[in-house]
Amino acid sequence: MSERAELRPVGSDVEAAADLAARVVDNLAAAVHAPAETLRLPLLCLLAEGHVLVEDVPGVGKTMLAKALARSLDLAFRRVQFTPDLLPADVTGINVFDRQSGTFRFRPGPVFANVVLVDEVNRASPKTQSALLEAMQETQVTVDGVTHALERPFLVIATQNPLEYEGTYPLPEAQLDRFAVRMTIGYPPHAEEARMLAEQTTEPPLDTLLPVTGHAEVVRAIDAARAVHVEESVTRFVVAVLRQTRANDRLALGGSPRSGIALLRLAKARALVERRDFVVPEDVLALAVPVLAHRLILAPEARATGATAEDVVAEALAATPTPV
Repeated sequence: MSERAELRPVGSDVEAAADLAARVVDNLAAAVHAPAETLRLPLLCLLAEGHVLVEDVPGVGKTMLAKALARSLDLAFRRVQFTPDLLPADVTGINVFDRQSGTFRFRPGPVFANVVLVDEVNRASPKTQSALLEAMQETQVTVDGVTHALERPFLVIATQNPLEYEGTYPLPEAQLDRFAVRMTIGYPPHAEEARMLAEQTTEPPLDTLLPVTGHAEVVRAIDAARAVHVEESVTRFVVAVLRQTRANDRLALGGSPRSGIALLRLAKARALVERRDFVVPEDVLALAVPVLAHRLILAPEARATGATAEDVVAEALAATPTPV
């Protein structure tokens, strides 16, 4: 048996992770009325050790989704409301003087949780936004020269309203690139919305939502996702898609190598919850738009024609031969 094959998750790990995903999605559906694929995306992000940017109008359940996910997984949850006067120390934590011991003691900020909801991330100053970068990229924060590790799993779910720009600080490209996926929830179908109104005005489902798994099981699933096998042909397929975006005249900036890494990690997580220990091209195709679109910058002439980054990703996929 090759060393690469030995690194694959064993069958029991694959089945356990797939069962975990099914339980979590069913639990989320009780609180958030959205398609199963939408509910599964933040879970895939957690398994891939990435982060989520939820861009949608107010009132569609962005905050509820984050709370329901943390509660379903029985993980520590903290919420930070980003405002223009928020300081980096309000996110990462601060050293305070302890009179009894005569020394400074570190008081952790809200980023020290397993699931961190950053509400309206684009309303804080760039300095405060950047306080998240080290935490998101390296799972640690540094305060006064001392580095503090964050506990696994660690998932940032940031939200922003795509319609309101007054008093906001748009996320720079380097920070957008730190989010593994950008997703929307959207309005529910007519019947689902009517049922949601009835639930929320009597007994909100989130109030009675119970955990369906625990911390240790989640960490095992993350380790299993990391060990999922990727054939070289699939890796080359991802690189070819990225190069298609870089060569597209309608883009000022194509997909970065980091976006390819994120796409493969999400594809591994998707393969795992589909009860496979290997990635197939369909995993890449299913996740390319939410992983790549927010990282691409349209050229001015392309924006003038009404083109979208999602259209360019679809073109890149269509123009790239899919490995058999």
